[in-house]
Amino acid sequence: MKTWPLLLLSLILTLNFSPAVANKNSSPTQINFTQQLPTTGNLILGVYTDGELGQFGNQINRQSEGGLQHAIKTTEFKAEIKSSQLITAPKATGLAQILLIGLGEKSAEQSNLVWQELGGYAAQKAAKTFSQIPSMAFDVNHTNTTAQVAFGAQLGSYAFTKYYTDKKRQTIQKNITIVTADEAATTSHYKQELSSVAEAIWYTRDVSNEPANVIYPASFVARWRQYLKDIKNITIKVFDEADMLDINMGAIYGVGRGSQRPPRMMVVEYMNGKKGDAPIVLVGKGITFDTGGISLKNPPNMWNMKYDMSGAASALGTLYAVAGRGAKVNVVAIAALAENMPSANAQRPGDIVTSMSGKTIQIRSTDAEGRLVLADGNYYGDTKYNPALLINLATLTGSASRATGKDYAPMFTRHDELVPQFIEMGKLTGDQLWHMPLNDNHFKAIEADIADVMNSGPDAPGASAGAAFLATFVRETTPWVHLDIAGVAWGSNAIPFKDSPGSTAFGIRLLNAYIKAHHENKP
Repeated sequence: MKTWPLLLLSLILTLNFSPAVANKNSSPTQINFTQQLPTTGNLILGVYTDGELGQFGNQINRQSEGGLQHAIKTTEFKAEIKSSQLITAPKATGLAQILLIGLGEKSAEQSNLVWQELGGYAAQKAAKTFSQIPSMAFDVNHTNTTAQVAFGAQLGSYAFTKYYTDKKRQTIQKNITIVTADEAATTSHYKQELSSVAEAIWYTRDVSNEPANVIYPASFVARWRQYLKDIKNITIKVFDEADMLDINMGAIYGVGRGSQRPPRMMVVEYMNGKKGDAPIVLVGKGITFDTGGISLKNPPNMWNMKYDMSGAASALGTLYAVAGRGAKVNVVAIAALAENMPSANAQRPGDIVTSMSGKTIQIRSTDAEGRLVLADGNYYGDTKYNPALLINLATLTGSASRATGKDYAPMFTRHDELVPQFIEMGKLTGDQLWHMPLNDNHFKAIEADIADVMNSGPDAPGASAGAAFLATFVRETTPWVHLDIAGVAWGSNAIPFKDSPGSTAFGIRLLNAYIKAHHENKP
């Protein structure tokens, strides 16, 4: 019989308590629109090449009797796109300093993506120049264009600084004000189309950037419950380890059994389309930390395996973005969550597990665990919902990142008619994709001698074999796409859409736009 101290220790381990964290979760920077230029403090001002000052620049120039134009000429600022120049503001304006942002040629037709990047660039330059981001005025009269600048600024202000104890290193930007010619219309457009997308990306980055002692299967579920609590038409179901055993989810259970933090499968339904319409199902790999299990990884690079749950975070983030817009569509997000740890209870290379589909899997490497959790996630999502489209998001293979680097996520599918749509949407949103091969040889490569399939092997060709494994658990008649985001889910440098290293929340902009273009409001 256990003594009371041992029983108490057992209870603590079962409840998965983590060390308390004093820092609160960050809140997304809020965007405000106004028609009035500020009369004190600093200003971010967009100007064009060839001396084109634009609406707001001309207003300041008239007020200062040509002082702004003189300052620009004195500094020889060319206003090339994504360039900057700090000047002292003309006295008549009441401002202290103006950060000029080059917008390129006024006659050039810029895409939404370019305007987003300009907004992000301006926010980051201002934060480094002033410590805070002052009001921003770009000469863009179109409501959508101003909103795109604001979207980029909101994303560009993101930085994960919550664990710094030095207040000088903390980044807290509560709001950004954007000057616009039409405050009401721009505010309405932004709230309807872009605000929830920016929030989704912010929350996804926060979850992905957290260390594994804070985000593990149960706390991932709790965090996303909190984010989704105020959104309409949301239903959440969570499978624990007992549920998994009851419905024969042996693949995901096998991965998580080595950890004291047991696996979970979180299923979030957003049903706001026509009743009976098949949903889009997003299934994300959610390995909250990956040691490799018994097939232990190389320790020096193991620290960043906290990002191995990025696919699950982006799946939930995409649903948040779509639901936050109140889109007339049905979407289901499935997060297949486990922590892959070595222990006396961990599965071994050579073990055989039975998936929910009934297919048996020989474990050749416990470090090929992501495809195992997705096997049960895919089968559940496919057979439960009969989806119009099933999409996998997963940091699945190192070979994917070696193939396409940080520029593209490899895309795999058995349905080639989907490829042009996804490639084009990637170009428009900045989450770019590259079509990779998937053929019969890749399926043959995962055949096992003593089970139906194996999860890895000496002759299995990397990313394509991983995609073939995932496809094995999706019916051939179901439209299916797999995005291997191993190379693009996180980065070590700041980019226009984030001001610090870490999670990129890859896939949310892409899939939100894809769903809007191809699945919303269909007759």
